[in-house]
Order: sequence, then structure tokens, then C-alpha cells
Amino acid sequence: MTLETLELQTGDHPVASIVVLHGLGADGNDFVPIAQELDLSAVGPVRFVFPHAPVRPVTLNGGLPMRAWYDILGSDLARREDEPGLRQSMAQVQALLDREAERGIAPERTVLMGFSQGCAMALLTGLRAPQRLAGLVGLSGYLPLAASTAAQRSAANRATPVFLAHGRQDPMVVLARGEATRDALQALGQPLQWHTYAMAHSVCAEEIADLNTWLLQVLAPPAA
Repeated sequence: MTLETLELQTGDHPVASIVVLHGLGADGNDFVPIAQELDLSAVGPVRFVFPHAPVRPVTLNGGLPMRAWYDILGSDLARREDEPGLRQSMAQVQALLDREAERGIAPERTVLMGFSQGCAMALLTGLRAPQRLAGLVGLSGYLPLAASTAAQRSAANRATPVFLAHGRQDPMVVLARGEATRDALQALGQPLQWHTYAMAHSVCAEEIADLNTWLLQVLAPPAA
């Protein structure tokens, strides 16, 4: 199944793409305002792609259907994971990355970014992507299927920079889960920036400013 998407371009003939994965129960519209706050004019025209997650029953939500990249089986995110759902969505997100390449944006000019569940999907997919990406962004989330990451991550993305950010007062995905993700990626030798902010399960202005700076670095035009 092909994911439905929204798109935003900052100009004609984009030279880079940023694929943004929303959190549980949201949709692709969620991060459009945040993308509009970024100033990446030094990079050139950028295409933002905002996919909508499939609608599926969510166990933690009493089985009610909602947009979700995978099922949440319980409050212990590490012990009970919906591996089939994770891997199904990973294939769909990878298809989006492949489509960007087909549209003329090289993988090394594409950033994969996500918030909460979307963060989990960005890390899961990006670390296993067969072609080198420009960078991975994980906001207020965690590393899923962590035990298999070392064996399954692609050689192409072992040096891909990662931006991780988390709220110190996050009640949904507690800070310790973000710290465990940071530690796991550092143990693998993954280059990363780690940021924490005085916020709950959300996004703040300081975080957007730090992300903007990082995006300008990883998407800097190649030297002539």
C-alpha cells in the first residue's frame, strides 16, 4: 500500500528532501507549521514530504482505530513491540525514500525525520536504508527493535549523522527511553547530536532553532 502524502516546496526544482513522520493519532498536517518555521534558504529549494500513517486498531487505545505506524501493545514500549507492524511501515517509508530518488533527489540529499512513533520509524528505517541518507532526526521518541539494530543496520548509513531531541518532562515517552536510544547509537559509533529541553511531549522554539542549524550542516551544498 502506498502512503498518502502532503507536500510543501520552498521553491521550484528542489535540491533536497525532508520526509517527516508524524506521531500516534496525528497525520501529515501535524508538522507543516514547524516546517514553515525552518529557514533552509542557504541550502536552496527543499521539498518536505508529510505522509499519513495507515489507520489501524491500537491496543493501548482500547482497540479503537487511529492513524498509527504500528500497534502499541502496552505501556512497556521495549518489551512488547509490534514487529510485524513496524516492519510493514518500514517498507512503506522506504518506498517514499525510493520515490524521492526517482524524482531526482539523491538519497544523500534526503533527511528522514520523525516525532514520537514517527521518530521510532525514522530510526528503524533510516538505519537500515540501503543507500546513504543525509541525516536522521528523532524527536521525542525511541529506538525500536533495538536488539536487532547492530546486525541489521546498513553499511551505507553507519556514518549518517543523527539529531536526537527529547523533553525532560515527557510523560509519554520518558526521558530515559531517549537516553537509552542515545546510548545505543553511540555504542554503535553512530555520529549524533543529543539535545534535551524543558518541555513535555511536544516541540519547542529552541529545539526548532537547533534543528535548523543541524539541517543546514547536513544539507549544505556540496563544495564546488
